[in-house]
Amino acid sequence: MAQPGAISGRGRVTRRPRREILGWAMFDFANQAYTLLIITVVFGDLFTTVIVGDRGDGYRLGNLLWSLALAGSYFLVVLAGPVCGAVMDYTASKKRFLFASYLVTVIATALLVLVTPGDIALGLTLIVISCFAYSIGENFIASFLPSLGPPEDLGKISGFGWALGYIGGLLAAAFTLAFLGNATAENFERIRWVGPFAAGFFLFAALPTFLWLREPGTARPRPVGQSYLKLGLQRTAATLRDITRFKDLAIFLLSVLFSMAAIYIIISFTFIYGAQVIGWDEKTRNLMFIVVQLTAAAGALGFGFLQDRLGIKAMYQVTLMLWVVAIVAIWATPGLTVWLNRVSGLAWEAQHFFLVVGCLAGISLGATQSASRALVGLFSPADKSAEFFGFWGLANKLAGMLGIAALGVLQAAVGLQESILLCAFLFIVAFTICLPVNQARGQAAAR
Repeated sequence: MAQPGAISGRGRVTRRPRREILGWAMFDFANQAYTLLIITVVFGDLFTTVIVGDRGDGYRLGNLLWSLALAGSYFLVVLAGPVCGAVMDYTASKKRFLFASYLVTVIATALLVLVTPGDIALGLTLIVISCFAYSIGENFIASFLPSLGPPEDLGKISGFGWALGYIGGLLAAAFTLAFLGNATAENFERIRWVGPFAAGFFLFAALPTFLWLREPGTARPRPVGQSYLKLGLQRTAATLRDITRFKDLAIFLLSVLFSMAAIYIIISFTFIYGAQVIGWDEKTRNLMFIVVQLTAAAGALGFGFLQDRLGIKAMYQVTLMLWVVAIVAIWATPGLTVWLNRVSGLAWEAQHFFLVVGCLAGISLGATQSASRALVGLFSPADKSAEFFGFWGLANKLAGMLGIAALGVLQAAVGLQESILLCAFLFIVAFTICLPVNQARGQAAAR
């Protein structure tokens, strides 16, 4: 009988034990503390409004520097991801690479406590290092997915991981908002500890991953006289030459490039947008965080089950159209609020309507990320999963680099509210590119 996660005599991957799947998903639970506290909710706002501050430009310099720091870290992942994946597949060393990225993320994030108002260079350096390590770790943990179960289970497993991640983020950020307060200059001496707290949460919550998750595959000896770097480059080059055999994966990764460019903009600038354009208060800001986390978890779980029944590609495209509606609503929130009040006689504030829009954005966020990871898992050959997820990571981080840099430059020219429409355009392009992808053909190519 085949071992859990191994290839059976019929060529199928058997489902791994629940504890091992939970161990894999716990990494999503743990690393959301970094995503939310450092990138989305707290430190991004702190960096733009306090570390850099308003220099008479409406925070545009801070927004630009923040976007360039994130783009720089993603560029490093673009360079390193596929090569690391090739080495990991050949040497069966996914856990070792994952552990190294985890330690670097924890250390660099903890050191953010040293950044004070005006320490722009130190803040940028630590963000680039920590975001690089965190982002490449996303590639590494995703590369385990094809070995966790058969194709008909990957949507549910991926959705479970994302949903658990949003719950982890909710717990981490709830603690931060309750005990550390908001990202303001007056509260700086308390909120500066968000870095060590995010690092500690990641450090301890990810331990089940390294205790329960097994290394898939079998290591092969390094060829005589060849370094691992050269080996990784050669395998990556061979995969690039052979990519025509995986036509559907290649097209899908191009679609991911555009959809994730928009999502990285949203993750990095939503709370900055709420503060600078919507002008929300502390209560609404906290409510928005809770709303997005809960609806994203529901979207990841709900669409995860639908993906396995109706097709992952179909659900991915549905979420892209949901995103277009959400982005237009985000852009139009101030004007729509005025119009609704005029025709209904109500007295809504823009921040209240923004909460409603946040529900749609949250559902779309969880569903899109879950579908993207699951479809790459279906299209990846068993002996090249880390390498193929390296290319998935390349598409993701190249998207983040280009999208955030473009948004940073665009908002410096025309302002943040008008710039957000760029995301709707990117989602429409992603939808159009994905139309010729054939899920059954892609799975057959992987087999």
